[in-house]
Amino acid sequence: MLATGMLAAILLLFESPTLKSAVLLGIAIWGCARAYYFAFYVIEHYVDPSFRFAGLTSFALYILKQRSEKSSAKSSANGDSSDSLHPQSTVEPQNRSVEH
Repeated sequence: MLATGMLAAILLLFESPTLKSAVLLGIAIWGCARAYYFAFYVIEHYVDPSFRFAGLTSFALYILKQRSEKSSAKSSANGDSSDSLHPQSTVEPQNRSVEH
């Protein structure tokens, strides 16, 4: 990933070898790095401090999983039987008295 970014930067500077292009490229790289850092700062401090994300894709999958768990918890709390293909067994324990 780093090599791809460096190659793109070098090719941009070869195409337009001016100080203006170099400065604008530097500002663009710095801005993207700051945005990425800020995203992880917010995730770490405000979303889930105990979970370590491998990247923004990992965070997006985590959020989608959390939303699906919340929606399934809501549907089961409302008594919806949306999971009719896999009904859960409701075997009640038997109270047996043990005599010695």
